[in-house]
Amino acid sequence: MPETLALTYTQAVVKEIVPETPDTLSFSFELSDGRGPADFQPGQFNMLYVYGVGEVPISIASSRSEKTVKHTIRSVGAVTMLISRLKMGDVLGLRGPFGSSWPVERSHGKELLIIAGGLGLAPLRPVILDALASAHSFKGVKILYGARTPKDLLYKYEHASWSKREGGQFLTTVDRAEEGWSKNVGVVTTLFKEVDVLAEEAMAFVCGPEIMMKFTVQELLRRRVPQDNIFVSLERHMSCGVGTCGHCQMGPVFICKDGPIFAYPMVKRFFAKEGV
Repeated sequence: MPETLALTYTQAVVKEIVPETPDTLSFSFELSDGRGPADFQPGQFNMLYVYGVGEVPISIASSRSEKTVKHTIRSVGAVTMLISRLKMGDVLGLRGPFGSSWPVERSHGKELLIIAGGLGLAPLRPVILDALASAHSFKGVKILYGARTPKDLLYKYEHASWSKREGGQFLTTVDRAEEGWSKNVGVVTTLFKEVDVLAEEAMAFVCGPEIMMKFTVQELLRRRVPQDNIFVSLERHMSCGVGTCGHCQMGPVFICKDGPIFAYPMVKRFFAKEGV
């Protein structure tokens, strides 16, 4: 990305707000420079700036076939709390996109496994929509998604269409059931008992809490998915987006510049160092 674009803010106008969970909203933005979702790659992130307050890195949640740029944001800090109070027509500053992307084209001809935990579904949503729209390009598209409770599931209004797509399989689980929940209860790896994995023919994209990714990767390796076919999305505090501030440095790599998407062999030693 040109340095001027990396450091220059575009105005992002709120066009739609969709409640996802009690503390999470999805915002659709129209950008003043005319760019749209087709100008962003699945897995990348933008820096969203509340004027006069600060900015935060947020994954891009829109498919390239959609008309506006979507970000799904949980209110967990000063900046995201202010974002959660935005109304239709309000404006943010936006820098990006930054970082690496999911290797979707490389997965063509393979079985695509998409495994997400909690808010980790947001950066995988673009992959899900694009993959299900071209399911003929894969030997199946299998989505395993887990959240703490049914109320914490993202994109519930899309689940039915994901489940019905030919060539796809969509399974959900929660850590704690509530009244009316009839699906699986347990961590996301418990869903593996319901799917057949094509081993060497599988490509896996994994995003969620790091402890969840640790056990998911272990399960994939037990099922003989090659390490080079496993990709994870890492999160660290990212302040600049261009690898200069050092806040997201992990060994010799910068999450914002070299990631956030990594092939598992590139980062497994750092997982081990941090107990993951």
